[in-house]
Formats: sequence, structure tokens, C-alpha cells
Amino acid sequence: MHFLVSRVACFVHPKFSLMATSTIVSSVAFTRKARLRGVVFDMDGTLTVPVIDFPAMYRSVLGDEEYLSVKAKNPTGIDILHHIETWSPDKQRKAYETIADFERQGLDRLQIMPAELVAILCGCHIWSVFDSMAYGVGAAELYNFLDSKKISLMGLITRNVKTAVDLFHQRFGFAKLVMTFSPALSREFRPCKPDPAPLLHICSTWEVQPSEVIMVGDSLKDDVACGKRAGSFTCLLDETGRYSSDDMASAELEPDFKVTSLTNLHSLLEANFDLIP
Repeated sequence: MHFLVSRVACFVHPKFSLMATSTIVSSVAFTRKARLRGVVFDMDGTLTVPVIDFPAMYRSVLGDEEYLSVKAKNPTGIDILHHIETWSPDKQRKAYETIADFERQGLDRLQIMPAELVAILCGCHIWSVFDSMAYGVGAAELYNFLDSKKISLMGLITRNVKTAVDLFHQRFGFAKLVMTFSPALSREFRPCKPDPAPLLHICSTWEVQPSEVIMVGDSLKDDVACGKRAGSFTCLLDETGRYSSDDMASAELEPDFKVTSLTNLHSLLEANFDLIP
């Protein structure tokens, strides 16, 4: 069961009951809010605008025939890193070279998501860093919200390489700000998502329970599965309606929440969680 909240589709966590509310903008609230102490984000397609042509990359690695076969068996997405693990060392090396080439091209075109996200995440004055970007409606409100809650635990998990994470921090100024994504785990941390290991590592580093953390990302098979397996809350970012209810039929792939824009995180977190600094 899910509820449409403004432009947010919220999938209700099963251990909570609902209490209907009526405001100018419809909202959903739990009778008892869950404690939230940290947020972990995916990078590619979540914090950054998607720039890697994954279908083209998969075709280059697998070949047309194998790509179509693997795609048919994995409708929610291809786990290319897992798929090539069983290949011979020489074949793996060539596959990683192809993947790295696509990722290098992506780095040249790296773009951050709209500036509202920066306001959500940083909790500090960043307007001069991004003064060349257009701010969307609600950016200041979102900034004030997270800043007032003093939520400082922000982590990142990506299947991209560490070089991409470093460039992300450097290019957009996060390394110079009070808050950065820490830990920020790339695919050099093994095993990578959808295994829960990276998320559990972050929770251990923060000294919080997985149930006090939410994983936010744009992939059912990677981000939502990782969060579910770790025992955390999950939020799927689906800006284009990519995923259907059939895709989320599996309990492991059904997110607790679904948003069409990261700017919706403000109202979602406020309505459903007890935010603990």
C-alpha cells in the first residue's frame, strides 16, 4: 500500500500504523515517528545527474546477444560488476577497462542535481559556491529545515570508483564545507551494494543502528536492496516513473518511501521521522 503525498509516493513501513492528517498539502504521519539519525545517499543518478550511458556500456562489455539475454532475466537492472566476477582474469580486465572508459567520459560531464539538494544536504551557508546555479522554489526552506535539525550524519555509497567520489567533492565544493559525505564508499570497498556490507560499515562508523538510518537512491536492485538487507529505511528516487508496481513486488525491492524529486525529502523526513542530531 502506498500513499501519494503532494508529489511524493510514500510506501508505509509495516511496523507503523497511519494517522491521517489534513493540511493545505496532504501529508502522511505515523502515530509513532521512527528515530532517524543519519541519511546515506547513492551518488550517480541521485546526487548527480545521470551522465553514463549504462545500456551502451553493458553492450560494450557483454556484446549485443549476451546483453539482451541478461537484460531479459534482470528487468530491474543489470548488475554488471557481479556478472563479470565469474569471468577469466583476462576477460575481467578487458571488461573493467571498458567500464572505466565509460566512467571517465562520465566524469567529464559530471553535474550535480538541482541546487535545492545542496541546501538539503549541507546545512551550512553555500550560496556563494553555487551562485552561478539557478535555485528552485523552496531551496531556502529546505536549507533552514536540515540546518535547524542539525542532522550531520550524511554518508555516500556508490558503485563508481573513488576517483569519481573525490571529483564530486572537489568540483562542487563539499570538501571545503563544514559537512561532507563521510564515510563515502566507492566500489573499492568490497563487497559493494546491493550487499549490505557498505551500509552496515557506515552505521558502525557512526555508532548508530541500521534502523536509525535511511538509504536514498535511484536503483531498486542496488540502493533499495542494500538498505533492506541492512535493516534500514529506504527511499527510492524515481524521477521518470521508471519502476512499476510489478518491479517492486518483491519484499526485498519494495521501498519504504518513493519520491519523484529529492526536493521532496524535506516534507517526507519531517512528516515521518523523529530527527535526532
